[in-house]
Amino acid sequence: MTLDLDELLAPPTPTAAAALETLQRWSSPALVAHGLRSWAWARLRADALSLPYDAELLFVAAMLHDLGVTPSFDAHEVAFESAGGAAAWAFAAGAGWSSERRERVREVIERHMWLSVDPDQDAEGHLLEVATSLDVSGVAPELWDGDVLRAVTARHPRQGFTAEFAGCIHAQATRKPTTAAARLDASQRIVSGGEVWAGILDGPSGAGD
Repeated sequence: MTLDLDELLAPPTPTAAAALETLQRWSSPALVAHGLRSWAWARLRADALSLPYDAELLFVAAMLHDLGVTPSFDAHEVAFESAGGAAAWAFAAGAGWSSERRERVREVIERHMWLSVDPDQDAEGHLLEVATSLDVSGVAPELWDGDVLRAVTARHPRQGFTAEFAGCIHAQATRKPTTAAARLDASQRIVSGGEVWAGILDGPSGAGD
């Protein structure tokens, strides 16, 4: 297997790099690693599907999609994906994106908590949804190459992610019981996803959870 991790994980534009800097400034190391892994899974899935997508838009959405669970951006009543989408809209405005493009990044982030997103209707929304479902809940890992999953995760380990994110989502569900976070919390998919990932990483290149 030949895999250029630096090329795979690199921000595609200066604005994308600024989104990564924003994530690093306001999120925990575990959430930073989650954002970068999500970008990798999304990009790899797009390649597997030969699905055209806007790389800058997808990268920015992947970096900022969970800002709504962080202390500085958590909203008391608004669903965390909506809070994250609003933060991303503001970021995009500062980056000089058009009003339509600002709405797109907000939309993609909000849709990552949908049960599914039609790739024919929203390529970036679909890619972020399947990527985060893999990284959080261990959904359909067979759609990716196992060696690649292990290599990317060795670069950006899952250490502590499952417990930290489960705690974030439980807090969201407790305060916002009508949101998608409550559905995710009740499903216990985060914990089971951690178990799936432990199995994926159980090998000489495993990074642990």
